[in-house]
Amino acid sequence: MSVSLKPLADRVLVEPAAAEEKTASGIFIPDTAKEKPQRGKVVAAGAGKKDEPMTVKAGDTVLYGKYAGTEITVDGKDYLIMRESDIFAII
Repeated sequence: MSVSLKPLADRVLVEPAAAEEKTASGIFIPDTAKEKPQRGKVVAAGAGKKDEPMTVKAGDTVLYGKYAGTEITVDGKDYLIMRESDIFAII
């Protein structure tokens, strides 16, 4: 995936995973009740700070906070841009 956006310093560009469409028991979830995804795929990462190299790289699947990052749209696709410290784990 090629994006014309290069995050700076310790910032990461994440493509959020799709929201769950139905529950494990098969009940369909309406749009108004869908949870905001907390998982996504790293599309691009900055170079890191002087004394703090980046630990995530493009292609990693990560978990992040429910309200982490800033929503942006690039070429019609929605992404989140956040600091690496907002990421909880690499899956």
